[in-house]
Amino acid sequence: MRGCWVGSAGASSTNLREEILKLLEEDREFRYAVAGLLGYREVLERLDRHEEELRRLREDFLAFVKEQERRWVENERRWEEAFKRFETIEKILEEHTKILKEHTDKITKIETTLGRLGGRWGRSMERMVLEIFREVLEKRGIEPGRVERFEYIDYDGKFYKKGARIEVDVYVHDEKLYLIEVKSLAEYDDVEWFHEKAQIVERILGRKADKLILIATDIYEDALKRAQELGIDIIYGTIIPLEP
Repeated sequence: MRGCWVGSAGASSTNLREEILKLLEEDREFRYAVAGLLGYREVLERLDRHEEELRRLREDFLAFVKEQERRWVENERRWEEAFKRFETIEKILEEHTKILKEHTDKITKIETTLGRLGGRWGRSMERMVLEIFREVLEKRGIEPGRVERFEYIDYDGKFYKKGARIEVDVYVHDEKLYLIEVKSLAEYDDVEWFHEKAQIVERILGRKADKLILIATDIYEDALKRAQELGIDIIYGTIIPLEP
């Protein structure tokens, strides 16, 4: 009985398939209906796939948002730490600025004191050098004890630079004017400046100096040569040769 039923069912399936194929060939409306049904199924399958893609995208987006929130919290924490470090550095800089100002004030006071001492020492050194070369100076008709200091401040810049201080030793005897520069060590630039300074003093005094005298315990070889070229009388102890 069962085998006969199966055979009958197979025959029925065959007949049904043939009938469907025949309808597809002969019945246009049926053919369109089947085609529409198949297309609708494809659309449903595509919608299912799109829904799955949207679900994954939604999950990815939510994960991205959570990650950004985590990073934002982390960055905010870092900014707070950086701001705290900045405040600490700012306080340290304020303390250092205060200390630096205190040191600067102290250095200024020290420089002022040293400047006063330096001026006194400079005049003492000049007197000492003049005494060392007393005999040579006296042979030139100059008494070291009568050499005086000439100082002039060019407030208006009439003779040199505005506000410049011009200092030189002066010796006047028998209506003759001697301009004297005293150095422990005379260099090339010292000679040039003395010659220029002498011309400024001549304009200030309104008369020509009878002699320019440079006195130095030590003098560089090129400075000695330059002084000779400029007609400056040189009194010195030791010539320092130029290094090759």
